[in-house]
Amino acid sequence: MRFIKPVYAHCDVPCGIYETDTMLHAAQTCKRMVEKYNELGDVDDAEHHNQFTRIVMHKEEHAKKCKEQLYILWSDYFKPEHLEKFPDLHTKFWLAAKQCGKVKQTLSLEECDKLLSLVADIATMFADSKK
Repeated sequence: MRFIKPVYAHCDVPCGIYETDTMLHAAQTCKRMVEKYNELGDVDDAEHHNQFTRIVMHKEEHAKKCKEQLYILWSDYFKPEHLEKFPDLHTKFWLAAKQCGKVKQTLSLEECDKLLSLVADIATMFADSKK
């Protein structure tokens, strides 16, 4: 007897509309959350702990969102023929995805700035690919 299981699939962007604004916004949000953390000061009370927790949660969420958007653009939009124009395409995406992890691991403005720079480079490649 054969059992048939339902299979679920998801096409990330079935309409072919791709953009880099979402990943840039997510990276900017990570940096803003670290700035907000730095503004908290050293108060040790429940309100401070609550704000700290919320800031870190939002930073984590947006670093994950940035990584997801990078992966979608990398795997769904860019094709082998783009490698001729952008020979470092895979390296840039890989470094940016790894940098999302660094941003999750720290409360460092420097790591956020690195992510923003990598995302900006990818946004430029994306825009140039459409010319």
